[in-house]
Amino acid sequence: MRKKPRSGPDAGVVTAACAGDRQALDHLLTQCLPLVYNIVGRALNGHADIDDVVQETLLRMVRGLPKLRDPSAFRSWLVAITIRQVRDREQARATDRDRRAHLEDAEAITDPALDFAGLTILRLGLTEQRREVAEATRWLDPDDQELLSLWWLEETGELERADLAGALGLSDRHASVRVQRMKKQMEVSRVVVRALVAAPRCAELDETASTWDGAPSALWRKRFARHIRGCGVCRGLDEGLLPMDRLLSGLPLLAVPAHFDVSRLLDAAPTAAPSGRSGGHRRPGSRSARIGGKQLVGGSAAVAVAVVAALVAPRLTGGSSPTTAVASPSPTPVVGVTPSPTPSPTPSKSPSPSASPKAKPSPSPSKHTPAAPAHMSSGAKKGVGVWTFGGVSQALAASGASWYYTWNTQHSGITTPSSGSFVPMIWGAKSVTDASLAQARSYGPYLLGFNEPDMAQQSNMTVEQALELWPKLMAAGRILGSPAVAYGGDTAGGWLDRFMSGAGTKGYRVDFITLHWYGGDFRTPQAVQQLTSYLAAVYARYHKPIWLTEYALIDFSQGTRFPSAQQQADFVTASTKALDGLSYVQRYAWFGLGADPSKPSSGLFTNGTTTTAAGRAFQSAD
Repeated sequence: MRKKPRSGPDAGVVTAACAGDRQALDHLLTQCLPLVYNIVGRALNGHADIDDVVQETLLRMVRGLPKLRDPSAFRSWLVAITIRQVRDREQARATDRDRRAHLEDAEAITDPALDFAGLTILRLGLTEQRREVAEATRWLDPDDQELLSLWWLEETGELERADLAGALGLSDRHASVRVQRMKKQMEVSRVVVRALVAAPRCAELDETASTWDGAPSALWRKRFARHIRGCGVCRGLDEGLLPMDRLLSGLPLLAVPAHFDVSRLLDAAPTAAPSGRSGGHRRPGSRSARIGGKQLVGGSAAVAVAVVAALVAPRLTGGSSPTTAVASPSPTPVVGVTPSPTPSPTPSKSPSPSASPKAKPSPSPSKHTPAAPAHMSSGAKKGVGVWTFGGVSQALAASGASWYYTWNTQHSGITTPSSGSFVPMIWGAKSVTDASLAQARSYGPYLLGFNEPDMAQQSNMTVEQALELWPKLMAAGRILGSPAVAYGGDTAGGWLDRFMSGAGTKGYRVDFITLHWYGGDFRTPQAVQQLTSYLAAVYARYHKPIWLTEYALIDFSQGTRFPSAQQQADFVTASTKALDGLSYVQRYAWFGLGADPSKPSSGLFTNGTTTTAAGRAFQSAD
C-alpha cells in the first residue's frame, strides 16, 4: 500500500534559506540530499558521475533559492532541477561519445562500488522476490530508468504524482500511461530473471541464450520474453509474483555518510545570497564542485542513496568522464620476483590458494597485538582474500574491508559483515559447472575469472582452454573480470595478452582486468613505485578498469622470504593510499586476512580480535 506522501521541508525553513540564512541552508541540504541522490543514482545506473551530478544539482538549488517564489513548491522545484541535471548529463555524455568514439568502452564502466542493485541486496538482505525486482531493473528500456526512480519514490511516499509528472514535463494522465507501461516492462523483466536462474534451466532457453553476451538489455528482454510466452517449460513462472508496491513496504533508507560536509558545499556556492544572483554556467557533468582537488561529497555515491536508487546495476557501455591520463610506465617487475635490469624469470611459486579452500598458506608475523579500538576506515575499493580460521568472521568485520572473496563461488563458514560484500570466483576449468555458476549468480553482480591460469600450481589452463570455457562465464550475466594472471599482465604475447586478443577476435566480453602482484623489494617507496608502474602498464595496454585481487610484499626469487612486520605495515599504508588515487584501479584485495602467529607472513589477523602490524595498518587505510 502506498504510504502517505511526505510534506517536504518546512516552508519556514525554505523561506529562511531563500533569505540567505546559513543554518537554514544547512538544514535544507541535509534534508534533501537523500532524495536527490535517490533520483540521480537510479537514473544514471550507477555511473561514476553520480557525485558530480548530485553536487551540481545541490549547487544550482542553493543558487536558485533567492528566486523561488513559492516556498511550498520547493520539493517539486528541486525534483525538476534534479531531472534537468540528469538529462543535461546524459546529453553531455552522448556528445562526448560522438566526439571520442575511438576511446575504449572500458572508460564507461562504473566503479563497482556504485553497483546499487548489488549493494542493496547485500546490505539490506532482500528477500527472494525483492532480489528479483532489483535484478529486473537492469532489463528496462533506458527511457524508463528515469521514470522508475520517480515512481518508486512516489510509491514509498517521498513524492506525489504531481511531482513526478512535473519533473518529466507531462500531464498527470500522460504520466499515468507512462508508469503503467514501465510497470509492465518490470513484470516481464521479473519473469525473465526467474527463467534465467531456474535450476535446471529450460534447454530451449539455453539455446536462445547461446549468443547472448550476458549483459541485461531491452533487446534481450524481448527475445527471452518471446520464448517464455511460447514455452511449456517456462510458462507459469509469473505465478506467485507479488505486486511491486507491496515489496517496497518497510525498506529503509541507506544512511547518508557521516563525512558529508554540507558547509563545504555552501562555501563552494558563495552566490547563494539574498541578492538573487545565480552562479555562472558550468558544463553538465563537469568536475566543478571540488575544493582542493577533492570532491565535496566523499566516498561512494551508494552510501547516501535511498533504497530505490540502489535497485539498478551500472551500464557497461556508453560515454564517460575523461579518465586520468597514464604516463609512459617505467619497466615493471615480474610478480613476486626481485626487480633486476634484465628480464625477470617466471616466479617459482605463487601463494594463491589451490582449488581446495583449505589449501591456503597460513601466514603471520612473529609479533602481534590485540586489535585496537582506534580509527577504522572502510574505503569502497579496499578488500581482502579470506580463508577459514578461528574467528574469521569477527576478523573480517573488524578489518574494515568493504568486499572479500574466497577463491570460490561460496563463503562457507564465513559471515559477510553488514558493511561488506562477497564476490564469487570461478577458480579453474573444473569449477565451470552449472551448480557453481548458479551459486555465482546468487551473490550479486560481479564474477572473477580463473585463478592464475599461467601457473602450474594453480588453475594451470591454456589460453585456448580458457577461451573455450569463457562463454559459460559470460552467460552467468555478471560483470566479469579477466583471468587473474600471476605475472606478466603487461607483456606483449604473454598469457593475458593472448587471452585478451582471443577474446577480442571472438567478440567475448571482459569487463575488467584482474591482476596479482607480489613485491620482492621491501623498501616502501620502491615497492609502491613498482606496483603502480605495473598497473599503469597493464592499463595502457588494455584500457580497461583493474581489480588487483592479490598483492603483498613477498619475495619468491629464492624460496619464500617475507619483510619485517613493520616493513609490511608501512607498505600497506603507502600502497592503499596510492591505489585509492588511481582512477582505473576499481578494487584491490590484500593477501590475506588470516595469519599464523608462529610463522612470518603478510596476514592481517591471527584470530578474531588479534591484529598483526599489517592488520592495524589495513584497518586504518582509507
